[in-house]
Amino acid sequence: VHISTHSVGHGVGHGAGHVAGHTAAHNGAHAHGGSHSSGSGSTLLGYIGIDTIIEQMRKKTMKTGFDFNIMVVGHSGLGKSTLVNTLFKSQVSRKSAGWARDDKIPKTVDIKAVSHVLEEGGVKMKLTVVDTPGFGDQINNDNCWEPISKYINEQYEKFLKEEVNITRKKRIPDTRVHCCLYFISPTGHSLRQLDVEFMKRLSHSVNIIPVIAKADTMTIEERQDFKQRVRKELEMGGIEFYPQKEFDEDMEDKSDNDKIREAMPFAVVGSDKEYQVNGKRVLGRKTAWGIVEVENPNHCEFAQLRDFLIRSHLQDLKEVTHNIHYETYRAKRLNENGGLHPISSNDTQESNL
Repeated sequence: VHISTHSVGHGVGHGAGHVAGHTAAHNGAHAHGGSHSSGSGSTLLGYIGIDTIIEQMRKKTMKTGFDFNIMVVGHSGLGKSTLVNTLFKSQVSRKSAGWARDDKIPKTVDIKAVSHVLEEGGVKMKLTVVDTPGFGDQINNDNCWEPISKYINEQYEKFLKEEVNITRKKRIPDTRVHCCLYFISPTGHSLRQLDVEFMKRLSHSVNIIPVIAKADTMTIEERQDFKQRVRKELEMGGIEFYPQKEFDEDMEDKSDNDKIREAMPFAVVGSDKEYQVNGKRVLGRKTAWGIVEVENPNHCEFAQLRDFLIRSHLQDLKEVTHNIHYETYRAKRLNENGGLHPISSNDTQESNL
């Protein structure tokens, strides 16, 4: 995986993501898969080539790349930076990007975003990791979710302002938070009031994915009990985490997502250190009694989280952000404003003040 930090400004855009996966690439776009039509359409007399649209889209996306913005929230010491580095198999977190490791805990919630361009198999992704140091670390944590909520809404506002411009950019830079990984402390008891409060307040403006951090501190039985308890508490609090039930598009979607919802919150262990196990190099955490292998499903649920987040739902996270959360924000803003007036290039200066 090639990484170049900050090398692409805001070039990779929001529209590029709409690609139907690698299917066309693997199937070969010109596979003449029978020329019949469904419903009331007439039967095709021969091959037209409509199916090549997927390959065309794939090529376009390969050129432009796409954005993915992930936020990590949870109090210090839960291994947030490590987990993000493990997910993307590279040093992408705030701590790896030049901030001192012995940074003092800030007095208020700080928000720091670091961007990298990752490239794999010819596909470029501009990944932005948004960290929230100081969250939940104060003696009084009242309203410590406010700066985070403000940041999420500011990104929607930025996007909206670009959208209502008379002369719009061909591709609007997308800094909207597509996914918020919320780290739950592995207490084995129940959620803290702060956890409930945060998720309740933000679940309607961002896709929240709760994860139990440092899961190797619990036995398998404790882990199962804790997961069940957390699920129950989220349900009782009326907290909707991603993937939300009401956005399942069809029965296939519903059955896939039901399995994921039943497995959540994923109990994970992160590590960017490699060890030799049975002649293989594995990512893991070394303890006095053995090595916890991060990607071994018998040891923790990291692999499930990674597959869900990156390999099966990354595009959907972007779509739910755009079509649901951003749309809600946009409608509210346009309603209260009686419609935002288009911003001409002369006004842009004022609008940013």
